[in-house]
Amino acid sequence: MTRSVHPQERSRWWERGIRPDYRFSLANERTFLAWIRTALALIAGATAVDQFASHLGPAHLRLALSLILFCAGGWLGAMAYTRWERAEQAMRHEADLPRSRLLPILSAFTAFLAVGLALLVMVG
Repeated sequence: MTRSVHPQERSRWWERGIRPDYRFSLANERTFLAWIRTALALIAGATAVDQFASHLGPAHLRLALSLILFCAGGWLGAMAYTRWERAEQAMRHEADLPRSRLLPILSAFTAFLAVGLALLVMVG
């Protein structure tokens, strides 16, 4: 027995709901790009710690910090897309925008990073 599929079920998520005002979609895209810039900054920081901060602390601590920064940058880049997609879907269905789980995580990570860099400076 073949189940008939409603045309809307076959469509992609960006074809469902109503098309939001382009200004809101562009604002959502700018927010996405801001998250991507932050991810790239973390990756650049990881490279800087690894390549240009040889005077800061022991090599194993610099390596650990670099790896943490690389992973955080990659994770943030991936999460930026899911955040953009969730917001776009909410706008298309006239729903409340989803709460961002990234903000408290990024805030805590920044505090952790500041402590880690301070320790490297003090040890080095």
